[in-house]
Amino acid sequence: MVLRALLVIVLLLLPAASAAGPATTRAALDRLEEVLELRIDDGLISPDDVMPTLLVSALPRYEDSADWYVTGVIEVLERAFGSSGLRLCEACMVPRAFVEDGYMLYQTGPIGLDEVARLDEISRGDAEPARSAIWVDEHRGGISVRIIDLRTARVIFAQNIDPELVENANSQRIYTLSEELERRARGDSITQAFVDMAVYPGQHISLDWTEHWGARNQLLSGFTVSLFDPIVGIGACHYRAIDFFDIMVGGKVIISGPTVLVNNVGEDGGEIFDPLLTAVGVARVPFGQSNYGAVASFSTNGQFGIGISLLNISLLPVIP
Repeated sequence: MVLRALLVIVLLLLPAASAAGPATTRAALDRLEEVLELRIDDGLISPDDVMPTLLVSALPRYEDSADWYVTGVIEVLERAFGSSGLRLCEACMVPRAFVEDGYMLYQTGPIGLDEVARLDEISRGDAEPARSAIWVDEHRGGISVRIIDLRTARVIFAQNIDPELVENANSQRIYTLSEELERRARGDSITQAFVDMAVYPGQHISLDWTEHWGARNQLLSGFTVSLFDPIVGIGACHYRAIDFFDIMVGGKVIISGPTVLVNNVGEDGGEIFDPLLTAVGVARVPFGQSNYGAVASFSTNGQFGIGISLLNISLLPVIP
């Protein structure tokens, strides 16, 4: 019974392995095409640095993939970089024999960059030398991709691609942590602005300008400018982001501008428009991954309102 229970646990912990196969590879090729398009659009990969290129290896892992895998890889690369200058190095994928100066050299196994350049020189004729070499091999969880500059051996792009981009997400989390530590060492800030428009049944409209901090940047503190409740005011705000639906909860303490003005220039003073200090509790829930969300506010003036909040990392969220 114990061995059976352990076997069930192992099978539950390894769902990806049982689902691996040609279907996984086809989905991974689709993700590769999307990732390459994004990197080209971002300017992180320049087609001028890649083309002309030599497809050194497109090695299938499964027998069911052997008939279509190489063609599928070529189609993805053609759509990403264009067909002009894309070369298939069939000699790179098989054992190689060279005869020079009275000796014969027979090589098998992984091919080096010097060999790739030599094979390109032998076979390209009068065409421009290849600038890069590409490896796209099938493995158990998807495909592995490498694009290497033949002139400098610089890695232009290297990544394991799976249908859910799990490895990419894990790498991004590690990179984000490294990036965050470097940001803190430089003293750079991460700022975010919120425009809250709670209009029913009470009204509270304000602009918050905050900076992230905390161990996971889950805390935000800054200043706020109010247009309603109080009518016109400025103050401080503080929020905490929680993982449950990415909800953000916190509050503001706002000083009423008209009340301060009346108290300073008026004869009798008093709270003519609003109390001198107004506390406002706020909760925001984003709509998916968009820059919009729902907001609810409740103030010490007895005003409760719900509405829309604009979420963005710029001071003026409505301006792109």
